[in-house]
Amino acid sequence: MQNNNTTRKKRIINYADVSAELMEIIRKKYPLGWINNTIKVPTASGDFFYAITAEDDEFSYLIKVPVKIDTKSEKDEDFFESSLDMKDSEEKEETEEAETSFEKEDN
Repeated sequence: MQNNNTTRKKRIINYADVSAELMEIIRKKYPLGWINNTIKVPTASGDFFYAITAEDDEFSYLIKVPVKIDTKSEKDEDFFESSLDMKDSEEKEETEEAETSFEKEDN
C-alpha cells in the first residue's frame, strides 16, 4: 500500500488564488487562523517567502501567504537611543542622590 502523500502532486500557489474549496480546507485545518502556523520557505535565489500547507485528495499545496514583518526605521532607532540615554541619566541622578543621602546619614 502506497503512502497517500507520495501520490499527491505538489503545487505552490498564492493565497489570493485559493479556490473556495481549498479555502474551506484551510479554515478546517487552521480554525484559529494560520498566522502562527506559517513557515519560512527559502528560494533558490536566496530570497524567501512565507507559506502554509494544505492538502486535498489530489494535491499537496504550499500556499504563499502575506506576512507583515515589523521592522525598525532610523526614526525608531533614534527614539530608542534617546530613550536609553534619558534612562541612563535618570539612573545616574538617582544613584548620586542615594549616595548623597547615605553620606548625610553617616555624618
